[in-house]
Amino acid sequence: MNFRSKVETLLEAALRDDESLFLIDLKIGSDNSINITLDGDQGVTLKDCMNISRAIEHNLDREEYDFSLEVASAGVGSPLLNSRQYIKNIGRKLRVDLSEVSTLEGTLTAASNEAFTLEWKQREAKPVGKGKITVTKQKTLSYDEISISKVLVK
Repeated sequence: MNFRSKVETLLEAALRDDESLFLIDLKIGSDNSINITLDGDQGVTLKDCMNISRAIEHNLDREEYDFSLEVASAGVGSPLLNSRQYIKNIGRKLRVDLSEVSTLEGTLTAASNEAFTLEWKQREAKPVGKGKITVTKQKTLSYDEISISKVLVK
């Protein structure tokens, strides 16, 4: 079993022990530097990162592999990359850059493994007469329609 396979196997086992955590990214450099980014349905604590780190570090032989290991949580300003991140952020404001070069900002009102729904208020011309009215708009998007999506932090 090569180094990458061994790390992936240990990581999968560690994540099975705490199913509220999920993998966002795993990078293994040519110098055996391991960088793991996690998220969780209830967030990620320092203890969660330490547990995952220990589960991997204590099962890799330092005599066999010279490696460095970093386990971190997805930062507040990090793009959403996983449908579970959308589901956990229902009710929060998002900024979504669409592949078709437009941008939407709205409240995430629903999310599934296939798509998510944004809702926002917008001023539009009245259907009859002069002036504008505020209307609520809603759009459901599939994940492949977006280029990047982030939670807006106040």
